[in-house]
Amino acid sequence: DVKTKSDDSPVTAADEAADALISAGLREAFPDVALVTEEQSDSHSEQADTFLIVDPLDGTKEFINRRGDFTVNIALVEDGCPTRGVVYAPAQGRMFYTDSVGNTVEEMGPFDKDTVGETKPLHVSTPNNDALMVVASKSHRDQATDDYIGKYGVKDMTSAGSSLKFCLVATGEADLYPRLGRTMEWDTAAGHAVLAGAGGRVVRFDDHTALRYGKEGFANPFFIAYAPGVTLKDG
Repeated sequence: DVKTKSDDSPVTAADEAADALISAGLREAFPDVALVTEEQSDSHSEQADTFLIVDPLDGTKEFINRRGDFTVNIALVEDGCPTRGVVYAPAQGRMFYTDSVGNTVEEMGPFDKDTVGETKPLHVSTPNNDALMVVASKSHRDQATDDYIGKYGVKDMTSAGSSLKFCLVATGEADLYPRLGRTMEWDTAAGHAVLAGAGGRVVRFDDHTALRYGKEGFANPFFIAYAPGVTLKDG
């Protein structure tokens, strides 16, 4: 069942059911930590230095169109920085998360609720700036993005939906992910934490300073996610 929200974006029954389940679990586990979630508009006025932030179904358009590039995003933000995160892509059978000390792993399955499966430590690539692998949005690609990517020496490009783009940089499957479009903090915090735990960085597009969280309204500026060996170009 698909409805349209006030900002004309789609929301499904799955978004709402997942949000209820995840929120209940987080509130039980972390009763003293503020919770911000995309589907609960009353949480969007929350102001806290430390908070959990959730997108229960990131990539709703992919989900509606029966493509597998949708994810569940859960992150912890401390002092403006996402320090822990989990990105789960159920249709792809991939799960990425930060461990207890903030290092990123990919769990290899079978995703038993009670037992952690085999995990693989992740680290970003050592990129060749003459032959970069670039990942871009599947649903939000535009000319400005293509023009910016054109400033780099690109070996190949791939596209992915939702926060999987951060994860592809974290695994070394891509070197660079520029986003010249509107995103919200719940879209990016978990992927940002996963990438940071694998040695990657996320910076503002305009001045290349670190992308911060807890902003009023939770809207992000344009940003660039990348392996640190990439020589960034100005916009």
